[in-house]
Amino acid sequence: MELEQIKRDPIGMILSFSVPAILSMVLTALITVADGAFIGNFVGKDSIASVNLGLPVVYLFLGVGLMVSVGGAAMAGMARGGGDVEGCRRIFRQTVFTAALLALLTALAVWLCFEPMLDVLGAEGRVRVDCRTYYLILLPELVLMIVNSTLSMFVRGEGNPRFALKANAACTALNVLLDGLFTGVLGWGVAGVAWASVLAALVSMGMLLWYFLRRAEVYRLGAFSFSWEVFRRALLNGSSEMIGELSTGIAMFAYNFVILRQAGVDGVTAFTVVGYTAYLFSMVVVGFGQGSSPLASFSFGAGERALARRIHQMTSRLVSAAGAAAFLLTATLAGRYGRLFVDSKTVLDFIRSGAALFALSFLCSGFNAVTSFYFTATGRALESAVISLSRGLVVLLVCIFLLPALWGMTGVWLAAPVTEGITLVLSLCYLRRRT
Repeated sequence: MELEQIKRDPIGMILSFSVPAILSMVLTALITVADGAFIGNFVGKDSIASVNLGLPVVYLFLGVGLMVSVGGAAMAGMARGGGDVEGCRRIFRQTVFTAALLALLTALAVWLCFEPMLDVLGAEGRVRVDCRTYYLILLPELVLMIVNSTLSMFVRGEGNPRFALKANAACTALNVLLDGLFTGVLGWGVAGVAWASVLAALVSMGMLLWYFLRRAEVYRLGAFSFSWEVFRRALLNGSSEMIGELSTGIAMFAYNFVILRQAGVDGVTAFTVVGYTAYLFSMVVVGFGQGSSPLASFSFGAGERALARRIHQMTSRLVSAAGAAAFLLTATLAGRYGRLFVDSKTVLDFIRSGAALFALSFLCSGFNAVTSFYFTATGRALESAVISLSRGLVVLLVCIFLLPALWGMTGVWLAAPVTEGITLVLSLCYLRRRT
């Protein structure tokens, strides 16, 4: 990564870093979508709802992983931009170790608290059994997911995003093949989908470890001395991403709680299917954020603050255009898309009536998310955390409980777009004040 190259062609650099990251994240999201399709077609619509009930667990792991990896990668990028190669290498090693340790501790906490979570939701019968079966098998994969995400971020930070894409592509292809074998052929149900994810994640980790042992030039694995100061700064710098993902998990828990009482299991199934579109789009946004963040942090660390702001502005335009396209696709193809997962008329009616309303959030959510990434990459953790808290927890929770009480399922679908619209105003105010 060269500063002059970024100055000469910032849009080209953003795309060269972001497109592989986007493809990697979309491939990751396609694993979840493929899992849902296999479960819906070979197990049943209630089992789709059971997987959705446990999604707060996934967001908990994502929050822990992003807090460590984004915070550590931003620090390493700034150190590298300032010419401190040995310092950025030490940060890399500590970040990987910390991510693995926190992932294991998170898995232990989830294992201990899983049954009480199902009790609070009121999950019963087949939904409860499938949810427990799926997520307790999936725990090792979630640990691997954190480590793989951390390693992939540093592969991109070293300037080799294509290799991270290859590792993700291998993981996705293997996962889909094993889904078909374990669920479609062997009839293992939701357990087969979970085991497919575990085995695919192991293969991806093997590829990433090989890269750092054999091909890495800057970020090399090895011994290190643990620094509490680096740990503190990394967690603080990545706290907004942690808040964002944890908030999403809490919000998903609240969504499930409200929808079960408004529309029952069919409503949860419909929301899950529509939610896959949001998950796919969020992966595009995260790909833009992960692709542009190393460029912004490197430029900022080198003293080129105006260049860092320019990178954010260009990324914002790109992600806003992607949001408009995602909204149009979701609004026009909702019915056909829903039939890929279920053939229940009740569920499909929910999807047709709500998908376009929910997809309005795409028009603002991309800008809000990449603005949070930008503040993290340039060391402005407070602004990033406030944006994440607004769109992922504070405003969203108010909307989740208030709007459905007024308008039923229509209020459920409107909660996300109203939240993102309010957060957009906040993001613009922060950018105007700080730039």
